[in-house]
Amino acid sequence: MFKSREEFKEAFIDKLQTLFGQSLDESSITDKYVAFSTLIREIISKRWYQSNTQYRTTKEKQVYYFSMEFLLGRLLGSNLFNLGLTELCEQGLKELGINLNELEAVEHDAGLGNGGLGRLAACFLDSMASLQLPGHGCGIRYRHGMFEQKIVNGYQIELPDNWLKDGYVWEMRKADRAVTVKFGGQVRLEEQGGRLMAIHENYEPVLAVPYDVPVVGANCDTVNTLRLWSAETNHFDLSSFSKGDFLKAVEQKYSLEATSQILYPDDNYPEGKALRLKQQYFFVSAGLQSIVRRYKRTHGATPADLAKIHEKIAIHINDTHPALAVPELMRILMDEEGLGWDEAWNTTSRTISYTNHTILPEALEKWPVDLVQALLPRMYMIIQEINERFCAKLWEKYPNQWERIQAMAIIGDCYVRMANLAVVGSHSVNGVAKVHSEILKKEVMANFHQFYPHRFNSKTNGVTHRRWLAKANPNLAALITETIGSGWLAHPNELANLHRYAQDAAFQASIKAVKQANKEKLAAYIKGKMGIAVDVNSIFDVQVKRIHAYKRQTLNALHILDLYNRLKADPTIDIEPRTFIFGGKSATGYYLAKRIIKFINTLAQVINNDPAIGGKIKVIFLENYSVSLAELIMPAADVSEQISTASREASGTGNMKFMMNGAITIGTLDGANIEIRDEVGDDNIVIFGLTADEVLSYYKHGGYNALDIYQGNPRLRTAIDQLMNGFFPVSPDEFDSIHHSLLRTNDEYFVLKDFAGYAAAQERVTGLYRDQKRWQAMAVNNIAFSGRFASDRTVAEYAIGIWGIKPVVIRES
Repeated sequence: MFKSREEFKEAFIDKLQTLFGQSLDESSITDKYVAFSTLIREIISKRWYQSNTQYRTTKEKQVYYFSMEFLLGRLLGSNLFNLGLTELCEQGLKELGINLNELEAVEHDAGLGNGGLGRLAACFLDSMASLQLPGHGCGIRYRHGMFEQKIVNGYQIELPDNWLKDGYVWEMRKADRAVTVKFGGQVRLEEQGGRLMAIHENYEPVLAVPYDVPVVGANCDTVNTLRLWSAETNHFDLSSFSKGDFLKAVEQKYSLEATSQILYPDDNYPEGKALRLKQQYFFVSAGLQSIVRRYKRTHGATPADLAKIHEKIAIHINDTHPALAVPELMRILMDEEGLGWDEAWNTTSRTISYTNHTILPEALEKWPVDLVQALLPRMYMIIQEINERFCAKLWEKYPNQWERIQAMAIIGDCYVRMANLAVVGSHSVNGVAKVHSEILKKEVMANFHQFYPHRFNSKTNGVTHRRWLAKANPNLAALITETIGSGWLAHPNELANLHRYAQDAAFQASIKAVKQANKEKLAAYIKGKMGIAVDVNSIFDVQVKRIHAYKRQTLNALHILDLYNRLKADPTIDIEPRTFIFGGKSATGYYLAKRIIKFINTLAQVINNDPAIGGKIKVIFLENYSVSLAELIMPAADVSEQISTASREASGTGNMKFMMNGAITIGTLDGANIEIRDEVGDDNIVIFGLTADEVLSYYKHGGYNALDIYQGNPRLRTAIDQLMNGFFPVSPDEFDSIHHSLLRTNDEYFVLKDFAGYAAAQERVTGLYRDQKRWQAMAVNNIAFSGRFASDRTVAEYAIGIWGIKPVVIRES
């Protein structure tokens, strides 16, 4: 660690010369970024080595967090922050004529995730390391992220997200730790030495090579590991190449490496569906093989030793994507380590725990039986046996209750149901907010909860306050520290001490000044990227998240259209100027979501170019939403749009990030919004709409008619008609799918039902904002009570209640 700026500057220049053979003046900004990041990585590596060494020698229990996504964002800034080096390095670089922010901007956001699932996983890794917990991540090293989003003529265009084109300075390739994952082929059972052995033949081997990324803890010496698996091969058909058949020469190589080529391939086609399943087994198998290998080196390799793996290892599966961990751990314990079925099942089910993130039917994964049989024959054999034994237990408890047993079966209707597999093979199943957990227990997984009453629990999500407040909003963080001290950085619940300053005029003025500076920064970005000038004194009303019908960007857009209609009818109408900001990606195959993006951008085109409304409202769609962009947007937001259909959003984490930065939530009683309301009180949040119970009652019993709402609300009817009547400068059927979803399929997500309540809530927001003393008090209270939603709290609950791990203080080497 550097003791002074002079020592840092000397080390930095030396590193630059060593890596590139160039002076400071000759070096590009990319050269400087690489040299600086390499220097920081070397500091991290010493702590990383010591952490791994101590974990091995103390033999403490460790947890491995399996997730298809880890949405890390840029690591340079967060690593500097957690090492406590930001100020020293920033000043040292400044003395060399280098801007730290410009260096940070060189780094590409790692293309390892898309939405809340991946960002939650990244927050958890940060919290585990900062709480000195021995916890690691396991995922896939995607060569390309989901995609780079461009908006062209209002449409989402998907370009390759080639985030690795310049390398990734934070990773370390561990070729000597590679393992083989087997696909396809046939499995036969053969008796050997009194045991029934599974012989896997004619399979396709894929080499899984690990790339390790350090996860740096804050204010401690802990450095944990995120292990990302890459499918690689050295195969090259020289014979075909020599004959001029160049494509055939590399065909097999690209076929094998496709496994880790891209995040979430489009599964509307059989090939994409097969690739998704292949990806899930690939990283689960590679990760578990690696974990068991390491366990054997540290704790012993006999069957008796392996039967106790749950005492030293916890495996956590983040949603159903890694649910194949259940049969794969069974395979390893039985086929490779010699355990019998009962012993292996006891160990597996005591090792694995499962977080459910959704109740949406399409997200509760299921795979066609014939696909699983063909691609993963041994997995299917084990799943089939698990299913038969489980159904036998169900029959004992519920004789003749065929419908119940069929609904709970792991294999049914020619599908393998991954959520059922995860529940049966885990010792803990948790939801991610109180209301979500209750819906799981009472509705979606009611049968399982009755069968396993003690298996279900709730762990409300959280976000790392280090990135989303301290790093993303440094001026606000400095103001907080100046006001209540720095204890909140280690203990975020201490943010509650801000509550007593909520009515303090001087503190309110300081909070407002920080927000205004952040709005000006975002406005400059919008101007630079889009050429649109926005009013920094307007309300910045923000909805940034994955584009999906249940998240109801359509409700927001229809309200904006209605507001525009009212302004056109009477330009003198007294409204508070608003800048409506959207961001988010649609899945490549999700047609309706893509049309929603087009609708928002067409709305922006009409409104932003109409001088008759005097610039009172603007609509902005920021393309290619990412972690880095979120760090710019969230500190600038006045209003946080959390308007999903009640019961559909499991928790949400964007709501927490906005709250930490002093935005006021307008939202439904869905997910963690309920708990945010419980923390801040009804006076500091704006709630509207149906409750979860009301929505579930409509789904179960009917009684909702969207046409009645449409016909009974003239303003809403006008807005919906404008989708189809030529009002917008697009083809008449451009928004037919949106219109169809609202009226002809009876508005599945209750956009029409909640419209009037939402419009009234927005009127309330306007009134509150005009009373700036009250608004700033609300902002302060939101920041003050956001400590409850720090991921440190969440991870501590997992560590104690599910994983059974405890902190390990890393000693300096």
